[in-house]
Amino acid sequence: MDFLTDWITKWLKGVLIDGIMGNLSGLFDNVNTQVGEIATQVGTSPASWNAGVFSMIKQLSETVVLPIAGLVLTFVMCYELIQMLIDRNNLHDIDTWMFFKWVFKTFVAVLILSNTFNIVMAVFDVAQSVVNKSAGLIGSSTTVTSGMLDNLKTTLQGMDIGPLLGLWMQSIFVKFTMVALNIVVFVIVYGRMIEIYMMTSLAPIPFATTVNRELGSMGHNYFRSLLAVAFQGFLMLVCVGIYAVLIQSIATSGDPIGAIWSAVGYTVLLCFTLFKTGSLSKSIFGAR
Repeated sequence: MDFLTDWITKWLKGVLIDGIMGNLSGLFDNVNTQVGEIATQVGTSPASWNAGVFSMIKQLSETVVLPIAGLVLTFVMCYELIQMLIDRNNLHDIDTWMFFKWVFKTFVAVLILSNTFNIVMAVFDVAQSVVNKSAGLIGSSTTVTSGMLDNLKTTLQGMDIGPLLGLWMQSIFVKFTMVALNIVVFVIVYGRMIEIYMMTSLAPIPFATTVNRELGSMGHNYFRSLLAVAFQGFLMLVCVGIYAVLIQSIATSGDPIGAIWSAVGYTVLLCFTLFKTGSLSKSIFGAR
């Protein structure tokens, strides 16, 4: 009877250990890959990220939005001329230099509007240069090593059925958690690029208001938002660098079970900080 009990106990332990290792083996692979690609994704310019989408956005901006921006610019410059005339003693004191000033401002406004797409891309080129230089300094690996799981299997073999059953249930929870975190990282990184394309498509309209003192707040705020989104990639890269240091600090931990939960906690922290990069970048550049 003792032989049968020992055999059942050994069989249950084997099933639980295999179940735990099956849930945890390759668990971090998707997250490791996704986190490792963040530096590549944020270091890619909008033109290089997806050529098809970029071409579509450029066409929409130049053929649909730009004519509307031209109408906005016409209104803004007419409003500018009226304001200049009224400010000079309600049309009683008019100098000819005012018209030369207005013509010059109109010329500058048209020049800015006709080169809106190039200006926007120049902002992202500067930001990508900063990100690419930073990527060379943040070179730590973000991979959770397989040695952690090897140590875990040795630890599991010395445990009883009760604790093994609890760990098996924990491993199921961890598995679903890491899948969810993988999706979150994907959404944050790719969502930023979609936001960049959407902002770029409407760029001519706020740029058409920049030359006017009263109406120019739209264009100024847009430019600050553009800088915030562009340099958000740098903040995301900083988050990845911090995550890499934290992950490597637990990879050699003597407690593999605690190390796995620490890795999950650090990944949750990474997702939270990636979410915060957008609002933090906007607060730094004063964008609303």
